[in-house]
Amino acid sequence: MLDIKFIRENQELVKEAIRKKGIKFELDELIAIDERRRHVLQELEAKRAGQNKKSETKPSPEEINNLKKLKEEIKVLEEENRHVQEDFDRLMLMVPQVPDSSVPEGKDDSDNKEVRKWGDLPDFNFKPKDHIELMESLDLLDMARGAKVAGFRGYFLKNEAVLMSNALWSFVIERFSKNGFTLMMAPAIAREVNFMGTGWLPQGKDEIYKIGEDEYLIGTSEVSVMGYHGDEVLFEKDLPKKYVAFSPCFRSEAGSYGKDTKGILRVHEFYKVEQVILCRADHEESVKWHEYIVSNSEEIMQELGLPYRVVINCAGDLGLGQVKKYDIEGWLPSQQTYRETHSASYFHDFQTRRLNIRYRDSENKMQFAHSLNNTAIATPRILAMIMENYQTKDGKVKVPKALQKYMAGIKEIKPGKT
Repeated sequence: MLDIKFIRENQELVKEAIRKKGIKFELDELIAIDERRRHVLQELEAKRAGQNKKSETKPSPEEINNLKKLKEEIKVLEEENRHVQEDFDRLMLMVPQVPDSSVPEGKDDSDNKEVRKWGDLPDFNFKPKDHIELMESLDLLDMARGAKVAGFRGYFLKNEAVLMSNALWSFVIERFSKNGFTLMMAPAIAREVNFMGTGWLPQGKDEIYKIGEDEYLIGTSEVSVMGYHGDEVLFEKDLPKKYVAFSPCFRSEAGSYGKDTKGILRVHEFYKVEQVILCRADHEESVKWHEYIVSNSEEIMQELGLPYRVVINCAGDLGLGQVKKYDIEGWLPSQQTYRETHSASYFHDFQTRRLNIRYRDSENKMQFAHSLNNTAIATPRILAMIMENYQTKDGKVKVPKALQKYMAGIKEIKPGKT
C-alpha cells in the first residue's frame, strides 16, 4: 500500500505506474473519494467539537432542540464517513507500487530482459529424455496415480527423488544457517490479513485455496513470515531481519492452462525454502539486499552445477506491490530453453504499511520497514532441471556433488532397481 500523501503529491507518477503494470484502475476515482473522505471527516469533527462544547453548560430548551438536531446530523455524517472510508480502503488496496526506473517496459514475461548467464549448456551425444520419461523409467515419479489420487497436476515422488528432495532442502537450509539467517518452518495455513498484507489478495484470489472462514493455504512462506512481525515495532539496531523459511505451498495455477500441464514444473502442491528480509526504509538499502538475495540463489544454482540465466522482469510482469523483480531461469534440455526456478522481489514499504510493521530509527522516529523476498529452492520443479541436465546415455542420472553427502551414499541413480 502506498502512502495517500505520496499518491496525492505524485499523481502522474502513480498513473504511469498503473499504465506500465497494465492494471485497470482509475486513480481519479480514488483522489475524488479521498477528497470527500477528508471533507466529511473535517465536518464530522467540527460538529462533534460543537456538541462537546454545548454539553459543558446547562442548555436552554432551544439549545436542547439544537443539540438533538446536531446529534442527528452527526449520525448521518458518521454513516457517510463509514461508507466513504470503506470505498477509500477498497481503492487503496488496488494502487500499484511504482516500478524502479531500471525496470523495462513490457506487457508480460516475453518482454523480460536477460541480465546475465552462467554455465555451459550440456552437449549430449544422444537425444536427451524429458524429465517425465526419465523419472518414470527410474521409478522416481508416478503421474498417473498422482492424478488418480490428487486430481489434475497430482504426482507421487518415489525412491531417490524423495531422497534428492530432502537433500536439496537440507543443502539449502544448512547453507543459510551459516549465513546469519534465522531458520523457520512456517505455517502453510494463514489468515486473510496476511494475504491482504503481502498483496496476494484481493488481486490474486483465483490463485489461492480458501479452506475456512478466514483461512487460506499459502502459495509461498513469504505470506507467513511477513505476518510474523505484523503490528509490531522493531528497532533499527535489529535490522535487517533475515529469515529463511521452509513450508509446503499450494497454488491453484488459475490462468496457466496450457502451460506445463505435464510433469512437475507447475503443480498445485509443492515445497519451498524462501528468503525474506526486512530492512531499513532506504531505497539503496533495498537495492543492496535485493542483489544479495539474488546472489544467494545464484550460488545455489552454481553449486548444483545447473546452467541458468538471470532476467529483469518488465513492468507488465511485476506484481502489484513489486518495485523490481529478477527471475532466475534454469536450463531445461528437453525444451531447449530456460525455465523459472527463482523469483526475487523488493517492495519498499508496500507490504509493511499493510501489515503495520514499523521500527524506531536512530532519531526515535517511527518508520515502515522495507521488505524483500526470493526463492532459495523450490521442489519438485528444480528436480526437473537436475534430472535432465545430469542424465547419461545409458539412462542413469548422476547426483550433483553438492547433494551427495545427503543422499545415503548414492552418487548416481540407475535403471533396473529391484
